[in-house]
Amino acid sequence: MKMMASDSLKHRFAKIKSFFIYRFVFLNGIISIVVLGLIMALLLYNSIKFFLNYPPLDFFGGLKWAPTHGEGKFGFVPLFTGSLLTTFTAIAIAIPLGIGSALYIGELAPRVVRETLKPIIEILATIPSVVIGFIGLKIAVPLIKNIFNLSIGQTALTGAVMLAFMSLPTIISISEDAINAVPNRYRHASLALGATKWETTYKVVVPAASSGMMAAVMLGLGRVVGETMTVLMLTGNSPRIVFSILQPVRTITATIAAEMGETAQGGLHYSALFAIGFILFIITFLINFIGDSFTKRIKNM
Repeated sequence: MKMMASDSLKHRFAKIKSFFIYRFVFLNGIISIVVLGLIMALLLYNSIKFFLNYPPLDFFGGLKWAPTHGEGKFGFVPLFTGSLLTTFTAIAIAIPLGIGSALYIGELAPRVVRETLKPIIEILATIPSVVIGFIGLKIAVPLIKNIFNLSIGQTALTGAVMLAFMSLPTIISISEDAINAVPNRYRHASLALGATKWETTYKVVVPAASSGMMAAVMLGLGRVVGETMTVLMLTGNSPRIVFSILQPVRTITATIAAEMGETAQGGLHYSALFAIGFILFIITFLINFIGDSFTKRIKNM
């Protein structure tokens, strides 16, 4: 009788505990959505305010960003090309390194090596971006300057190299999860048919884990697009239209960080920064949405 009463009490306590945990998680989810909505509303309000006072065609088609020149010129093209050049150079460097590292750790590395490398990669993800920028100033800037015989080492390539380094932990971790999610029966069937370990890896495992690897690349891309301090310190901050990775550029994020503290609140320049911030918000949202859709495919494998 006592045992039944004790079990009943435990069951009630577990139900109450589950109820409060559920409500707590639900409340946090609602708060996150509300905060996100308020941020978007703030960006949208100031963006609309800007476009009511500045022609949208001059903004999206403008070839010069010069807020202090006369009444101010707010051409988005130089910032967009700078971000595009830096971002895609970074991701082009990070994809082969990240996917290759994930394949080695997940499929080919001995157990001791795997258990050593995984914590190191996780630690790399915790390094602050300003520290990455400082390392880039001391190592990457003079190195690229000397290798390519440039007058200045702060270029799109310098920023891209350090951004690639920053995105590697994300790409490696998620790609490895995708590789580990591939059922072992696929590997066993391939080996039983006479394939080597490497043939099994790139002909069986890689195609099966491709959606997860794509998710890793998209989330790594989202990290690169939204990065601020590293590009602010390493890309030269020159708002010009260039098509060479060996030239200084300025990205969208660097522009917001560099100019927001110097603008008069409520002015046209202030609203312009919110407008490019809103565009950046939409871009990162789309990238993460696509990455999340690929991540869901891993769970359904």
